[in-house]
Amino acid sequence: MFKERTPRKPYLWEALVPIIGMMLIIIFAILKLGLEPHIPIVIATTLAAFMAAKVGYAWTDIRDGILESIFRALEALIIVMIVGMLIGTWVLSGSVPAMIYYGLSLISPKLFLVTGAILCAIVSVATGSSWTSSGTVGIALMGIAAGLGVNPALAAGMVISGAYFGDKLSPLSDSTNIAAATAETSLYDHVGSMVYTTLPSFLIALIIYGVIGFRFGGGNFDVSRVTLIQDTITQNFSITPWLLIPPIFVIFVAVKKIPAIPSLLAAATLGGIWAMIFQGSSLGEVLNAFHYGYSSETGVAVVDKLLSRGGVDSMMWTISLIIFALAFGGILEKAKFTEVILSKIVKRVKTVGGLVATTIITGIICDFILTDQYLAILVPGRMYAQAFDDMGLERRYLSRTLEDGATLWSPLCPWNGCGAYQSATLGVNSFAFLPYAFMNLVNPILAITMAYLGIAVFKKKEKEESQSE
Repeated sequence: MFKERTPRKPYLWEALVPIIGMMLIIIFAILKLGLEPHIPIVIATTLAAFMAAKVGYAWTDIRDGILESIFRALEALIIVMIVGMLIGTWVLSGSVPAMIYYGLSLISPKLFLVTGAILCAIVSVATGSSWTSSGTVGIALMGIAAGLGVNPALAAGMVISGAYFGDKLSPLSDSTNIAAATAETSLYDHVGSMVYTTLPSFLIALIIYGVIGFRFGGGNFDVSRVTLIQDTITQNFSITPWLLIPPIFVIFVAVKKIPAIPSLLAAATLGGIWAMIFQGSSLGEVLNAFHYGYSSETGVAVVDKLLSRGGVDSMMWTISLIIFALAFGGILEKAKFTEVILSKIVKRVKTVGGLVATTIITGIICDFILTDQYLAILVPGRMYAQAFDDMGLERRYLSRTLEDGATLWSPLCPWNGCGAYQSATLGVNSFAFLPYAFMNLVNPILAITMAYLGIAVFKKKEKEESQSE
């Protein structure tokens, strides 16, 4: 076991052992024992390592698989820490309280869900990042939702829907670029192809949010709750429109294509400077907010819950979960367990509709098993590329299909890096907001339905004929 020898291709049952084992371990540990997912995933990772050793992989190979998987996510992990710092200083400076204060004054209860989803979509298109969208305006919208009496899970689902619409269509998005590169197609061909499924899905989501939103303006809206939150904010913070400069700065630097790490770090620093200027905070308080976040002690429970957040320390739960999950996914990829399973599936696919459905479902499964959005795009992309070619389909159809499943479901798994981040940022578990992330739920279903109906199916011969004409 774990000795140097020539690895062999795993049998199907060997590839399934760590995957089924992980599912059983997590279900038992979380539902029966009430544990967090961290240690169950570590146990599942150990099982995967033993199975990799069984098929001939030495410890050095297994270790390399783990480290390579984690290395791919290092930038994302650093961003998670910086976002924690940003949230801490933005609350201390009054920027987040100001966004909540003004939002409660401007946003109609009936239109809150629709307006919020569109706002998140605009920010994520501009920045190319669902994380930035949810970590800035998303936090403010969660505060506004509390003031309006909106279910936090519903509000979080709305934020996710808007954020991932923009993330999916923005040419600046990492996932968009990775999907195009994996399918070996032009970035803008890829973005153009996604409009066919993404835009209708978002419009359907907006209609659903609009219908639900009417109940918040029809007698259930508690004005005193809004007044209480606004009065508490003004009693504890100096509120001025200047406090909106930090979030505007984030959008500006993103449009200018300044890399995420320096731009978010600058935004967090700006929040610290604003805290000293507008709230009279000391340098020590600012640095403490970077590390431990902001602790609200207003005496009003709803406000204290909204504003007690942020700091590098608050993100350690999320970061450790992501690292453990990536270790598991790295072993599965290194030992070719996922390759063996997917190759068996490909042989059974005979129609375009079946291929699209299989690719989307595989991406979703990879979100839960490989626990990384990028792997959930890369692995099915590599495995199904030949099948798309054999059926005469353009590669932009493959790239679109990869995003219709893997990208949109990544925040809906609590132990996926995206899910862990969104849960920590919005303060709602992924499984809680999953039923309300209508954009993310509708899009895969719509994409599969369109494939079976032959709508927006891009075939190579169609492109060649149009070029000759």
